[in-house]
Amino acid sequence: MRITITQIKEMKQKGEKITMLTAYDYATAKIVDEAGIPLILVGDSLGMVVLGYESTIPVTMEEMLHHTKAVVRGTKQAMVIGDMPFMTYHISVDDALYNAARFIQEGGAQAVKLEGGVTVAEKVRRIVECGIPVMGHIGLTPQSIYQFGGFKVQGRTPEAAAKVLEDARALEEAGAFSIVLETVPAPLARIITEKVNVPTIGIGAGIDCDGQVQVINDILGSFADFVPKHAKQYAKLTDIIRKAVTQYDNEVKAGSFPTEKHSSSMDESLLAELAK
Repeated sequence: MRITITQIKEMKQKGEKITMLTAYDYATAKIVDEAGIPLILVGDSLGMVVLGYESTIPVTMEEMLHHTKAVVRGTKQAMVIGDMPFMTYHISVDDALYNAARFIQEGGAQAVKLEGGVTVAEKVRRIVECGIPVMGHIGLTPQSIYQFGGFKVQGRTPEAAAKVLEDARALEEAGAFSIVLETVPAPLARIITEKVNVPTIGIGAGIDCDGQVQVINDILGSFADFVPKHAKQYAKLTDIIRKAVTQYDNEVKAGSFPTEKHSSSMDESLLAELAK
């Protein structure tokens, strides 16, 4: 039985911290699910950490659906959330409804995530009215990095902080079941968490959010291009993988791999017959 939005909302009411991680493939999703993580986001961050784009903006619906299907196949308990990519919900409500439905119908996800607050509130409302759970995302919204001038902290001035709070309230009113707060000052995240009734999920937003989300490649140390300030590396898989690959290369060149243990045997009488 998968985690439901009701259970996620109840976790806030009970004061239970909520954990969310990204996953982009079957094998990783299976591990994360078996570890008991309740929320798995198939983030458009895959554009950078899996596909090698410079930002999340080039990611397409087809790419998102491809990875969402793999993650869904690897999970049994976690709620899988599909991240709606750039310009798949901005143009019209019809576009937003169509693409959100694709995540549910084709991708097998149980919810979708949209970036933006007041500007997307009506689209969030319509998607929710169609029966699709929506997670909001405000603060630093990566699909708007060109407008922000890069990956910068949002909400530092009184005016900017008030806008982030307004965005949070608009999403709650529109029916979002939770809201990601990305790279906003911790005191502002605390105030928003206190003022909205739906769970807040922080990333670079301090300890007072109802939950936390991280890109799994960041916490595992498997993406070496850069490490965000908000990420803690619980492992350094890049070093482990490099060492394993180098050892494999050396053994192949030295003729010490494969050994008999790693090879298939053959009936000796048949072998003798073939050798004639």
